[in-house]
Amino acid sequence: MVITHHGGQCFKVTLGDLTIVFDPVNKGASLPPARFGADIALVSRNHPDMNGISEVTYGDKVPFPITGPGEYERQGVVVQGFLSKSKYGLGKGESEALNTIYAVELEDMTIVHLGALADTELPKEAREGIDEIDVLFVPVGGDGVLSADDAHKLAVSLEPKIIIPMHWSGIGKPKCLEAFLKAAGTSGEKVEKLTLKKKDLVGRDGSILIVTP
Repeated sequence: MVITHHGGQCFKVTLGDLTIVFDPVNKGASLPPARFGADIALVSRNHPDMNGISEVTYGDKVPFPITGPGEYERQGVVVQGFLSKSKYGLGKGESEALNTIYAVELEDMTIVHLGALADTELPKEAREGIDEIDVLFVPVGGDGVLSADDAHKLAVSLEPKIIIPMHWSGIGKPKCLEAFLKAAGTSGEKVEKLTLKKKDLVGRDGSILIVTP
């Protein structure tokens, strides 16, 4: 699989002709909208920064939308969505919003995208439903999602092979990525795109990879 970052929480994952997107950016968002075709689109939080399904309907690709908790299977991809909470981009009078954590099975690997998570612990259903995590996407931006310190604590507790910070490019507090790396005691490893196979995970133990947009 090949993982590329399109700002905010938007990541494209491609496997041959199959394209999956997490949190595509919509029109009217804080950052430029995503513009590519996807087969499966997963939305964690119903907000323009993350709900641009129409923007990844492109060419001959019309994505299968996944916008909340439940179990899904599409084109051989198995997805589990778990209900959690966010405080990102709240409207007037709102104290919290719904967020979906996604666990996706791909090429014998488990990818977990925490979305715009504000909770410092995973909900019980997610803890019980998610086994070993190979790749973890964790928001580090504060301002309604996990702070850099809380993001690091949660990520370490989940024991993933690879940690990919998100919610730092285009959104999130200034220097939140630097704060996350400081909490982790590492400078991380920067890549423009991440090409990953199961065998590449051998020896990885919480490695932080920064996929640059």
